Amino acid sequence: MRVVVFASGRGTNFAALSDAQRAGKSRIELCALLSDKADARALHVARDAGVAAIALDPKKYTSRAAFDRALFDAAAEFRPELIVLAGFMRVIDPDVVAAWRGRIINIHPSLLPKYPGLHTHQRALDAGDAMHGASVHFVTPELDGGPAISQVAIGVKANDDARTLASRLLLREHRLLAATVDLIARKRIALTDNGVTFDGNLLHHPLRLADDDRLQEI
Repeated sequence: MRVVVFASGRGTNFAALSDAQRAGKSRIELCALLSDKADARALHVARDAGVAAIALDPKKYTSRAAFDRALFDAAAEFRPELIVLAGFMRVIDPDVVAAWRGRIINIHPSLLPKYPGLHTHQRALDAGDAMHGASVHFVTPELDGGPAISQVAIGVKANDDARTLASRLLLREHRLLAATVDLIARKRIALTDNGVTFDGNLLHHPLRLADDDRLQEI
């Protein structure tokens, strides 16, 4: 499956996908990484992996929608079957998202539907949550509101702060994303009018990442 990644930051999730591809653990071909920030480290990570890396400057466009259309037009040049938002820190225009329904996913650092948006680790701590985690979901016009595909959960420790909680979760995020993208590439996951299906059956709960890095129904 041809995959294009959007990222705004360090590119660690891109690196996880690249590692899985290189190790033969994922049936994907990473075609490009696109960013809204010219100084994003993710661009260097992609180039080091031999993948096309392109940055577009939002300030050069007359509106958010114009930038989003240009970004997705640039992605379309690589003929992706899937677009992965991996630390892409922009809200995408609803009409642009709608055109890619079922072909665009996002990884978000919370157990959705809890804590859409920013500062998820601190919000989990402030709420006194015993468990925290990450989710992969199909992208819809609603912010972090698309149907969840998979999740991974970790326990919150008494001495955790936002930094330590984020750090402990990050490696599990990487494994979650790689496993989920591989299932999509194998055509085992799809978005239908009724919701997310797994091997043709409707998912009533997100798949959970097990200790052996396999995604399982709960």
